[in-house]
Amino acid sequence: LELEGIGPCPLAACVLADFGADVVTVCKAQGGIVLSQQDPVSRGKRSIAIDIKSREGVKVLKRLAASADVFLEPFRPGVVEKLGIGPEVLCS
Repeated sequence: LELEGIGPCPLAACVLADFGADVVTVCKAQGGIVLSQQDPVSRGKRSIAIDIKSREGVKVLKRLAASADVFLEPFRPGVVEKLGIGPEVLCS
């Protein structure tokens, strides 16, 4: 499970997908278009648009994380904890 972002996260998820992992990218949709799907490192990944700043979005993300083996997030330290989707929450 990958949260959309920049830096090493998309590339790491791409490598996992290249080796056969089922990668789901959680991204923002802008105007109904998932922008990250136009990026070459999105090959082999599925995507879903979720508002991770909403309660409903956090619930959906928690359900997805329950079946994930890996959680990749591209944010600075402490950001996912502020959003209520830190490792302690997702692993419980």
